[in-house]
Amino acid sequence: VDSQNPEDLWAWMEEARGVGDDVLAIPHNQNGSNGLMYETTDASGKPIDRLYAEVRLRNEPVSEVMQIKGQSETHPLLSPEDEWADFEVFDRILGRPVDISQPSGSYARQALSRGLAVAERVGANPYQFGMIGSSDGHNASSPVEEDNYTGKIGFLDGTPEARLNGSVQFASMDSLDAPNNMPLLWGAAGLAGIWARENTREALFDALRARETFATSGPRIRVRLYAGWDFEQRDLGNDLAEVGERGGVPMGGELAAPAGNTAAPRLLARALQDPREAPLERLQVVKGWLDADGETHEAIFDIACAGGAAPEPASARCQNPSHPPNPRDCSYDASLGAPQLSALWEDPHFDPAQRAYYYVRVLQIPTCRWSSWDALRLGVPLPEDAPAWIQERAVSSPIWYAQR
Repeated sequence: VDSQNPEDLWAWMEEARGVGDDVLAIPHNQNGSNGLMYETTDASGKPIDRLYAEVRLRNEPVSEVMQIKGQSETHPLLSPEDEWADFEVFDRILGRPVDISQPSGSYARQALSRGLAVAERVGANPYQFGMIGSSDGHNASSPVEEDNYTGKIGFLDGTPEARLNGSVQFASMDSLDAPNNMPLLWGAAGLAGIWARENTREALFDALRARETFATSGPRIRVRLYAGWDFEQRDLGNDLAEVGERGGVPMGGELAAPAGNTAAPRLLARALQDPREAPLERLQVVKGWLDADGETHEAIFDIACAGGAAPEPASARCQNPSHPPNPRDCSYDASLGAPQLSALWEDPHFDPAQRAYYYVRVLQIPTCRWSSWDALRLGVPLPEDAPAWIQERAVSSPIWYAQR
């Protein structure tokens, strides 16, 4: 209310922390920020310096990447080689729903990469954040289930007819100059996952600050990730968390190489399906890195496939194709997925001189989107401007690597 400059908010937060009240801020709907959320400059237009990086990191340890107004993990234009980037893309500027939001500066994966470049230059990374999801529903129903979607705002999209077709009630959005199909751009998502020592307010807050968090697009998928130097295949047992804590760092952590080390880091990753949802199709590692010329890159590696087959080495992709659900009744073949996927993965292109980050993403087998469920129940055609099916997912917080 008092300022449009986020640095003023952080200054207030620093004062609160100085008198013993720890606080944190969570960036919200970056995808609709028109490039303002993850800039390479401060609010005055100057390049990010070390002080800015440290203050932002202290006050924004996690970012929201999944929610009802789309996902902010990445965008097809920013990650053209990521076949799964075109998922629940909400491309409007917040508060200006007829204007398209600029992707650059609005998505988390690009920000993670930009953070590597800033850290190389100033010695601190302003975008070393964890990932969470949020529902952002305004009707008190936490509308995260595709087959039980209740809309976002209630009086505007509280019925299937209003959501699919626009309605008299939805015309009240005319004051915002909103398109009539706006409800179709909203998705049933998302949820925050937190690995905490215990279920208390203090432990949950500490885990948020430590970035031991993950985001889902709605299902209660559980994801764990550890990185270390000496993990072995046998460490994927039931005591994965104990082994991971003892021999490495968890999601949200920093992994530094021992002096003289040239070996690649090893990642222990596991994902468990939501038992009330569809099984899992593939487990992936997303890597970003900074090369010697200061350019950032990213790559996607499938590391575990439903059915147990290994990913094809040259493409780093599972060979099991994605099969859409039956459009007549939204049924799917659960045998195409797995209740659990886990892997020990070693970076095949590791360069110990390059800063990097790693996080995991897990995809369910395809299922019907909420708009398809609504159309089926109403007995009307599927909306032309909404996908018939989606692949629900979860993403972990990253683990960062840098030389000591």
